[in-house]
Amino acid sequence: MEKHIITWRGIQIEITFTPEKLGMIEHIELHAENRLALPVTETGYCSHFIPIGSVAQEGGPVAYVTAWLDFEAERTRWSGAQLTLF
Repeated sequence: MEKHIITWRGIQIEITFTPEKLGMIEHIELHAENRLALPVTETGYCSHFIPIGSVAQEGGPVAYVTAWLDFEAERTRWSGAQLTLF
């Protein structure tokens, strides 16, 4: 298991990467500081299972998560963690 901490668009995110979990898949967990929303989770936590080799193809867990967050932010036109009053 690997742990990394990144800052993405001003949000500190802890990445936990488990390669070849159960011999069939890889697993990534994200924990955003203060449970701030991310384009892949409204709660600040995400558990994500992916095919073996996906993370290595992207250049490692940090590169994979950064590309994933950037892609989803662009796709959803995510503008950051916003609170709504109504």
